[in-house]
Amino acid sequence: MTDITGIIRRNIATALAGIRRPFRAVLSRITTEGGVMTAQLDGLSGETLQAVEVFQHFGFTSVPPENAMAVILPLGGSTSHSVVVATEHSEYRIQSLKPGEVAIYSSDGASITLKDGQAIKATCKTFTLECESAAINASKSIACTTPDFSTSQNATVKGLLTGSGGMSISGDNGSGSAATFAGDISHTSGSISSLSVKINGVEVSGHIHDTPEGKSGPMLAD
Repeated sequence: MTDITGIIRRNIATALAGIRRPFRAVLSRITTEGGVMTAQLDGLSGETLQAVEVFQHFGFTSVPPENAMAVILPLGGSTSHSVVVATEHSEYRIQSLKPGEVAIYSSDGASITLKDGQAIKATCKTFTLECESAAINASKSIACTTPDFSTSQNATVKGLLTGSGGMSISGDNGSGSAATFAGDISHTSGSISSLSVKINGVEVSGHIHDTPEGKSGPMLAD
């Protein structure tokens, strides 16, 4: 009697043997030119895969470093029609994240982490923002810890401007005055030094008065 079940099993096994299943490989080289990146990978038993397309999610792109691990998916079960669907590198991956936290990172240590508690942490050496306009809405405060803070053009403060390290202003920006104040000025301590002071258009240092003895002399320094 013919073993129908055995024949079916052997035929299925033969068919499956010709289908390449997903497997792991190590990335040895990547080419970023073109619409889709391609990679050269080292697979099992010295197997080398050439020009394998690297698929990533729309809006996100990265260039995996050499020796990154990759998951290969043979389309239609054929190794010659494989694509990379995921990559990982244990040396650079950010570890110890809490459940629900998300991070993007580079091989040289720059990272942005969406942390628990609706907190975002960016780690880098240089941060560049290029846009037409930017707005920061902080309901409590903003603190900058830096030895130098500068702006190439105007700075406007709509509230109280407070400083404890002194103030240095130079240049008139085409207005004729280095600093302009509107409203009362209160000076509570210390001294005011100036080479020349004008009040209502009158030069104080060279101002003279009529006296019974004639014209007074100019003001003298102590």
